[in-house]
Amino acid sequence: MTDKATLITGAAGFIGFHVAQRVLHDGGRVVGLDIVNDYYDPKLKEARLELLKHHPNFTFVKLDLTDRAAIKSLFEQYRFPVVIHLAAQAGVRYSLQNPHAYADANIEGFLNVLEGCRHNECKHLLFASSSSVYGANTKLPFSVQDNVDHPISLYAASKKANELMAHSYSHLYALPATGLRFFTVYGPWGRPDMAMFIFAKAILESHPIKLFNHGEMRRDFTYIDDVVEAIVRLAPRPPQGNSHWSGDKPDPSSSAAPWKIYNIGNNNPEELMHVVSVLEKEFGRTASKEMLPMQPGDVPATYADVDDLARDVGFRPATSIEHGIARFAKWYRDYHHL
Repeated sequence: MTDKATLITGAAGFIGFHVAQRVLHDGGRVVGLDIVNDYYDPKLKEARLELLKHHPNFTFVKLDLTDRAAIKSLFEQYRFPVVIHLAAQAGVRYSLQNPHAYADANIEGFLNVLEGCRHNECKHLLFASSSSVYGANTKLPFSVQDNVDHPISLYAASKKANELMAHSYSHLYALPATGLRFFTVYGPWGRPDMAMFIFAKAILESHPIKLFNHGEMRRDFTYIDDVVEAIVRLAPRPPQGNSHWSGDKPDPSSSAAPWKIYNIGNNNPEELMHVVSVLEKEFGRTASKEMLPMQPGDVPATYADVDDLARDVGFRPATSIEHGIARFAKWYRDYHHL
């Protein structure tokens, strides 16, 4: 029954791990792919994988997405009906130091996934994009109907490229593809390079928290369970193509081809200073704060319009920052034996 498995790339990663858990919980079979690199502490990735490996319907494949022959072989072996592509080189700031990592994983790696889907009758490819594609846009909330042609980091440019690459395959080969623009995902088992984890660590170790743009930042923090719910609702709904789409007035979020883009965000941006205060309350400590100017590649605010998601799958992320941080803080204490 290998043909029934869902491929989840980045299964040792934050979002991939949670999506794999949910698909397994719902009775599905999962082939989880990951390279388990050292972009952040591999021990955290290994700990996530250990939890997945206990499940009889989970198969782990350690593989580099840039290994064209191996990816081709994997797709031919399983002929996945659904592919949830979450593996990527993440991080805006890291893209300033190591740009080639983004071309390798996010461009070449994604092309290998597209080729695997194309040649093996994939019924639906869902792939991670990012709120960073909105780049220099200032109209809030960010809408999938907005033009996104002005990325301000190579990471954002690589994610925009993924959307365009997927569209070309949808147009040429009728590959149903759904792009997911994630907005600042957080929660238990989160990434150590993300704000929530960095702030928690700093508070507990009595180190100053670096607050860029002098703390005047707003982020649409999206709790991991909401992200997973959106993905599992979208997975059985491959886009059909928009019969009303017109090249005269092109809608950037849809196409005549079976291709669609969604924002996956909480639709409720939080002041960064409020997030810090909630963390302080959870951990019972006051943070030392270091106010710094804006960093290159960063934006002052993110805010997702999720009307399309709500209309199409009847769900909009809505976990409050207080509830989400409470659950994150509990996991953080348990994981670090505090």
